[in-house]
Amino acid sequence: MGENLVIVESPAKAKTIEKFLGKGYTVKSSFGHIRDLKKTGLGIDIEHGFIPQYEVSSDKKKTVSELTSAAKKADTVWLASDEDREGEAIAWHLSETLGLPVEKTRRIVFHEITKNAILEAIENPRDIDMNLVRAQQARRVLDRLVGFELSPILWKKIQPKLSAGRVQSVALKLIVDREREIAAFEPKPSFRIEGLFLAAGSKKPLRATLDRRFDTEAEAREFLERCSGEQFRIESIEKKEARRTPAPPFTTSTLQQEAARKLGFSVSQTMSIAQRLYEAGLITYMRTDSMNLSTLALGTTKEMVTKLYGPEYSKVRNYHTKVKGAQEAHEAIRPTYVSNQDIEGTATEKRLYNLIWKRTVACQMADAVVEKTDVTIGGNNIAEKFLVSGEQILFDGFLKVYIEGRDDEEEEVKTVLPRLSEGEQLVCTQISAIQKYSQHPPRYSEASLVKKLEELGIGRPSTYASTVSTITTRGYIIKGDKPGTQFTCCQLTLQDGVITRSEHVETVGAEKKKLLPENIGIVVTDFLAANFKDILNYGFTADVEESFDKVAKGKLAWDKVIEDFYGPFHREVEESFQDREHTRSERLLGTDPKTGKPVLARIGRFGPLVQKGSSDDPDKQFVSLGKGQLIENITLEEALKLFALPRTVGHYGEHEITTAIGRFGPYVKYDGKYVSLGKGQDPYTITEQQALELIEESLNKEAKKVIADFPGSGIQVLNGRYGPYLKKGKENYKIPRKTDPATLTEEACLAIIAKAAKK
Repeated sequence: MGENLVIVESPAKAKTIEKFLGKGYTVKSSFGHIRDLKKTGLGIDIEHGFIPQYEVSSDKKKTVSELTSAAKKADTVWLASDEDREGEAIAWHLSETLGLPVEKTRRIVFHEITKNAILEAIENPRDIDMNLVRAQQARRVLDRLVGFELSPILWKKIQPKLSAGRVQSVALKLIVDREREIAAFEPKPSFRIEGLFLAAGSKKPLRATLDRRFDTEAEAREFLERCSGEQFRIESIEKKEARRTPAPPFTTSTLQQEAARKLGFSVSQTMSIAQRLYEAGLITYMRTDSMNLSTLALGTTKEMVTKLYGPEYSKVRNYHTKVKGAQEAHEAIRPTYVSNQDIEGTATEKRLYNLIWKRTVACQMADAVVEKTDVTIGGNNIAEKFLVSGEQILFDGFLKVYIEGRDDEEEEVKTVLPRLSEGEQLVCTQISAIQKYSQHPPRYSEASLVKKLEELGIGRPSTYASTVSTITTRGYIIKGDKPGTQFTCCQLTLQDGVITRSEHVETVGAEKKKLLPENIGIVVTDFLAANFKDILNYGFTADVEESFDKVAKGKLAWDKVIEDFYGPFHREVEESFQDREHTRSERLLGTDPKTGKPVLARIGRFGPLVQKGSSDDPDKQFVSLGKGQLIENITLEEALKLFALPRTVGHYGEHEITTAIGRFGPYVKYDGKYVSLGKGQDPYTITEQQALELIEESLNKEAKKVIADFPGSGIQVLNGRYGPYLKKGKENYKIPRKTDPATLTEEACLAIIAKAAKK
C-alpha cells in the first residue's frame, strides 16, 4: 500500500489517472455512489428538518470494506470524484462512510484527465464544498418526496405500478402538449408559384419563387393566365457582403443535440460515449453548461489552426455562458490535446471525438465572408414579383472545418447565380403553381426536447439523459415514426402559352425517431395537471432549479427550499387522497351499428383498450388498442375494426389458422404455435394461402435450426441469428472458429463447455 490513496468513481478513470501518478500513489474506484437514501420507507426525517437517512447499498458493501481498509493504511486520502454537484456529493459520502479524518483527507478536482491537470490538482487541494453537497442533497430529497408521495396516488387513481418525477413530468407534459397541438392542427392548402427563367447566354435556368401564395386553384390559374405571353426582366439586383460566425464550443446540451443531428446518436448514447472519452483522458468533463475555454486551450487551438490552415484563418474567441447557474470556472467540452486529430477507440468514439474536435477548432477560426445576392424579376402587366437569392463564399473561414447542423429536416440550398444585370430581359420557359399543405409543428426528438428544457431553465446537464430515459422506461412515451398524411395535390403548369393540370399524391408530416406519448402518459399528465398544477408549471420548476443554484453558491439554506416546496405540495397530496373517485379516463366513441351497444376507449388494468357494451353489461367485450392508437383521437370505425380480431383465415391440416395482434405485433396462430407477420402483411386482410406460406417458411427455418441433438447430455448444436452455437439448458456457448458444427460429437461439445466454464 502506498502512502497516498486516490479514490475516483470509475475503474476506467482510475486506470487513466494511475498512468500519471508515480510510486507512492494507489488509485481505487468507488464505482459511483456508495450510499443513497434508504430504499425502505421514505428515507427522510420530515419532522426534524428533512434530514436524509442514508444507507450503503448491498452491492457496495464489499467496495466500502475494501476502501475502508485501504484508507486506514494510507497517510493521505485524495477524493478525486467529478467536479460537479454529483461528484462533490460522492466525495462527501466517501468521507462520511469511510470515517476519513479531516487532517488526512484532501479533495481535488480537474476538468480533464491529463498529467498536468492531475498534478496541478494535487498541488492545490481544497476542502469538500458543502454548498455543492447540499445542492445535490436538496435535489435528491425533493425528488424522493415527489416520487414517494405522488406514486401511491397514481396507483389508487389510475393503475398500479405508476410513478411520477418532478422534471420528468414536465418533460412528459411538453411531449403530450405537442401531440395535442398536432391533433388540433388543420392542414391548409395553398399554391406556391415557381418560375424558370433563362438569362442570355446561360443554359441553366433560374428557379424563382413568387412573393405571394394563392389559396385556391382558381386564383392560381388566373395568375398563370396573366403570365401567358408576359415579358419578364430583372428589375433589381441587390448585393451585400455578410459574415457568418462559428458556433460556440460544446456544452452538454449542444453536444447532445448536434450528435443527434449529425451522428444519429440518442442522448444517453452520446453521454455514455463522452464518458468513456473523458475517462480515457481524451476530452474535458462532459457534464457542463459553460462555453468557457482555458487560456491554454485558446493558445494551443490557435497554434493548430495556424499550422493547418494559415494565420488568416485564426481568430481567438472568448465565449461566455448565458445559462442561469452556469459555472464559468468549468470549461466547455473540448479535446484535452487539440493536436490529436484522431484517436484510438471504437467507431462511435472516433465519430464523437471528431465532432468535438471540429467544433472546438472551428470556434477559434475567422468568420466566413459571403456575398448575398437578391434578384427581383418582374413583368409588364403583373404586380407580383418573382424572387431568387444566391450566395457566394468569398472567404470560407471556419466553414473549411465545420458547419452546425439544423433541427429541421431540409438543409438550406444555396443557389449559384450566373452573371446578371438590371433591366436584362429573361426568357420564361415555365411557370408552375404547385399545391402544398401546411405542416403541423414538429414532434420533439430527444435532442430538441433537451433544447426546450434548457430554454425553460428546467433540469441541468447531469439530468437530461436520465430524464428522457426515465419517462421512456416507465412506458409514458416511445421513440417511433409517424407515417404522415397523404393528400392529392394538383399542379398547374404554364408552358408555351398552354396551361396543363396534373395531380400527384404528397405525404405531409412524416417524421422519424420522434418522441410519442403513450395513452398512460397522457392520462398521468392530465391527472397531474388537474391536481398538482405546480408540478407541471414550467416557471415553477425552473424556479426550483434556480433555488438549487442558490444553495450551491451558499446563498440559500437547502432545507428552506424543501420546506417552501413541501408544504403546499403535501396539502395537495392529502386533498387528492380524500377524493375517492377513480380516474377512468374513458371516452365514448359512439354506438356499434350492428348491436346498438356503446363503444368506449379507456385505460384498463392492463393498459388502453376499447370496450363494447356498458359497464354493467355481462356480455361486454374488450380489445387492446393497437400500436400508436390513442384514446383521445381513435375513431369509432378504427375501434370497431379492432373487434374483427382474432380472425379465422383457414386451416393447416386439421388445425384452424387465426390472425391477431399481440404484444410483439400481428401474428398467425395454429396448433398453439405463433408465426409473426412480415412487413406489409395485414392481419385483417391476409389470405389463407399467404398464411400457409408463412407457416411453411417458419417450419423450414425451425427444421434447419437444429444441426445436432444429444438428448443424453441435453446439448444441442443450433443455427442462430449470428451463426451456429451450442446450447445446454439456459446457457449458450460459442463454437471455436474453423470448427465445422456438423462434425461436432457429444464429447467435443462437452469439452467446449468445460473450457468455457474454466474461463
